Amino acid sequence: MRVLLTGATGFIGSTVLRTLSRARAGGADLTVRAVVRVAPAGQEPLPGVEWARADVTDPASLRGLGTGCDVLLHLAARVGGDPDECAAVNVGGTAALLDEARRAGIGRTLLLSTAAVYGAGPHRGIAVDEIDPAPVSAASRTRLAAERLVLDAGGTVLRPGLVLGAGDRWVVPALAELAERVPARWDGGRGLLSVVDVRDLARLVTALARAGRPTGGTFHASHPEPVRVADLLTALAGHGVLPEVAERDWPLGRCLAELSRNPGRISERQFRLLSEDHWYDSREIWRLADCAPGPGPLAGLADAAAWYRSLLAGRQPSATAR
Repeated sequence: MRVLLTGATGFIGSTVLRTLSRARAGGADLTVRAVVRVAPAGQEPLPGVEWARADVTDPASLRGLGTGCDVLLHLAARVGGDPDECAAVNVGGTAALLDEARRAGIGRTLLLSTAAVYGAGPHRGIAVDEIDPAPVSAASRTRLAAERLVLDAGGTVLRPGLVLGAGDRWVVPALAELAERVPARWDGGRGLLSVVDVRDLARLVTALARAGRPTGGTFHASHPEPVRVADLLTALAGHGVLPEVAERDWPLGRCLAELSRNPGRISERQFRLLSEDHWYDSREIWRLADCAPGPGPLAGLADAAAWYRSLLAGRQPSATAR
């Protein structure tokens, strides 16, 4: 089996790449063609991995990349920037890759999307498209548009929620800022979140790549058991990543007022995403992939704690902490 992989140097893509390479080292008959704009310098060779330079916004650079490949894992995405940049990468880039996949006769395509396409919550255990997607950012709108392209081509779409692990530069840094700006238990910490350890998500993607048969359709791709906000913050504090959770318990209205009083990078919408119920029924894809979801994302924090502590050590404190 030959896998064509985009996003190979990103947070999730690099973990998928290492997982595929370990499968090759363990005897699996697979190779990976990893697509990057700039070849990584100084990285030790990975078993079964060849690097290919291309830019998804330049269709001509993709020509021939899919030759001989069996499956396309499209994990590259623009998650910030202006709407034109998001559209160029997420929509135009996906369309160009699908054209190359058709030309090369690639039989299966998997796109990594995001549960953020549902927009504002709260969401409580919903199934795929139980509510209509209502993305609120350019990144999420264009990723939803990319989903439609992949689904029209008979491909598979994964929508993870919050992804934790070494390399996460959004979830835990956002929690660190919010713990300073709103120093209390947010509505008792009872919000339930869909979360997945990046290594478990990589195992799932690898299992789907190796399945040898098309899955097709859209699936939530977090750990099947939601994580309580209070438990996540307590676990991070226990590993020395965040300070101990404050004893005082503020209702949501008080939290939002305090957030507004102490300005920072994280918006009210993002605070609600991390404090209110946002969980999605993810059981089906693990069953279809015949992949055990593992003990859950909190169990993986011990391995990622040192990385998080190093990252946060260089972070500028929020306005309220200065």
